[in-house]
Amino acid sequence: MTPAPALSCLLLCIGLLVAGAGQAQIADPDPATAARAAAERLGRAMATLDQAEKARDRVKALTETVRAFENGLQAMREGLRQVTIREQALSRDLAIREAEIAQLLGVLQTMGKAPAPALLLHPAGPTGSARSGMILSDVTPALNARADVLRAKLEEMRMLRQLQTNAAETLKDGLTGVQEARAALSQAVADRDPLPRRFTEDPIRTALLITSTETLEGFASGLAEIAVNESPGSLPDISHRKGSLPLPVQGRVLRRAGEADAAGIRRPGIVVATRPRALVSTPAAATIRYRGPLLDYGNVMILEPQSGLLLVVAGLDVVYGDTGQVLPAGSPIGLMGGADPEIGAILQQTGEGAGTDRSETLYIEVREDNKPVDPETWFRIR
Repeated sequence: MTPAPALSCLLLCIGLLVAGAGQAQIADPDPATAARAAAERLGRAMATLDQAEKARDRVKALTETVRAFENGLQAMREGLRQVTIREQALSRDLAIREAEIAQLLGVLQTMGKAPAPALLLHPAGPTGSARSGMILSDVTPALNARADVLRAKLEEMRMLRQLQTNAAETLKDGLTGVQEARAALSQAVADRDPLPRRFTEDPIRTALLITSTETLEGFASGLAEIAVNESPGSLPDISHRKGSLPLPVQGRVLRRAGEADAAGIRRPGIVVATRPRALVSTPAAATIRYRGPLLDYGNVMILEPQSGLLLVVAGLDVVYGDTGQVLPAGSPIGLMGGADPEIGAILQQTGEGAGTDRSETLYIEVREDNKPVDPETWFRIR
């Protein structure tokens, strides 16, 4: 089985089991919905990729494929975390009720071995036997019900453990799939037809601007100086999308605008914690104003969705595109650094009920008329 179908199958299994756990008021049923949605998205992405022929079509299809794998692996991690929580809860419950269960099994075994007439006989005679029969008729359904509950819990435990056993191989397939998709995406970006350009970068002016710049604000204010033969006009206004733009990367906000980091430094942007090698894309159609290393920000991509608005994305390991190009919305602009975790590390994290594998950080800043504004006014942050 190829990585995509294998991951989809396990995602659907996790979805069903986590949904059952949610009905038992043990786990949140949302991961089940996410798992099913991820499986469906992965299937659509692979179908689109099969139909893509031109390099530009492949970039779009591979971008969606990488995203689908990322969503699928995230849903799988969360699903396994919920499965582990449920399995631990069942184990604790069974351990607490061990004496009660042993007594129940002993009674059921005794009842099963003894012939029915003998169960109804009582030393006190017919009256005692009648009372014995009445008591037995009341107790037996309750004993059977408790036995059914125990049987269901033991079966659920067996299924959960089987699912965890199968997860290792499927995780391996999923990680292989996303790694292959990333490599194919990088190649497709290199092979695609040239994108429209709004201007040509002057490398000498760019080098001078970098060496003379001490702040991001100073660099941003000088961006117009590095452009040669810039086309008039601007991309369509996106003010109506304010507050609804998707984050460029899948992750969680680690620090909000103005919050101090461990060194006490405050920046006007947000810091998003991501998983290693996560795909970063443009949230809207935009012109690349700059790409490359800058100050202490690492690799930086500065995008201009409309005149007077800049999106600064810093901390990338790999960057795609060239300065001056106009990118469609959702286009890949780079990958985060780090290395994909080993299967054992992922299973250990889920086994501990944790999902703390977001080891990379992406800095996002928004500037309006060269003044920083809170990115949360533009992006949809959950």
